[in-house]
Amino acid sequence: MSTEIIGLVILAAVFHAVWNALAKRAEGFGALFVWGYQVVGAVALAVPSLLLLARGPSSLGPHLLVAAVVTGFLHVGYATSLQTGYAKGDLSTVYPVARGTGPLLTVIVAVLVLGDHPGALALSGALIIVAGIVVVTLRTSHSSPERRRSGFLWGLLTGVFIASYTLWDDHAVNELSVNPVVYFWLSCVMQVILLAPVAIRRRDELPDLGTRHWGTTLAVGLLSPAAYVLVLFAMQHAPVALVAPMRESSIVIGLLLARVLFGEKNIGLRMAGSVIVIAGIALIALA
Repeated sequence: MSTEIIGLVILAAVFHAVWNALAKRAEGFGALFVWGYQVVGAVALAVPSLLLLARGPSSLGPHLLVAAVVTGFLHVGYATSLQTGYAKGDLSTVYPVARGTGPLLTVIVAVLVLGDHPGALALSGALIIVAGIVVVTLRTSHSSPERRRSGFLWGLLTGVFIASYTLWDDHAVNELSVNPVVYFWLSCVMQVILLAPVAIRRRDELPDLGTRHWGTTLAVGLLSPAAYVLVLFAMQHAPVALVAPMRESSIVIGLLLARVLFGEKNIGLRMAGSVIVIAGIALIALA
């Protein structure tokens, strides 16, 4: 994997960890918050996407629209599961479990079903990253058993959605040759439409969301699409079996933010696991 692609994935990981830590702050608003930041994302990506379509309008075909609809459904499942997990569990539990389950399932399907054949050194790095993430998830905070269990289960469900949209989006940007920016813009638009009933039903809460979390909504709405568009570009130039686990280096930053921002304790073993993750990334860089 080239240095440039590694840099894209690492930058995406930083963006991802930061926006997840910010999203934890709006845990009480759930799907309504997701709708709010997807509106921001759809608006932010509109201008570059329309410019790209103006240069190549033929790319706006049924295949792109269908792909965007599918990923929109999967991303809504991911985002709402994640916010529910943050409401019912700790960031230092939900985030590593979700980010660990996702790449593990992605690597298994990519190698066994899709026929990806990364080199031995690169695959070893990917597996080491997964092993490091497993170590990270071995120990939880001093929360109640119910909160730990809820955090784990919602993180697990979130991870299933991560694997699903990662594999589908890899298919979209490579097999269907859709432009990553236009593709994710349409995905954001689709998510806004799917969550519109939630926004209508809970419209009385919108002023409160705007007053208390306008900055968070804006930041997440910008960082979330930026992080994932970088990943989509990376998947056009490297096997998904390597990109998926490598982007989970975000857990290192996520754990630090959990400790600094939310005072979550007992993260020593998780930080040891993060060192293993970094070792795996180094192997991929050498491949």
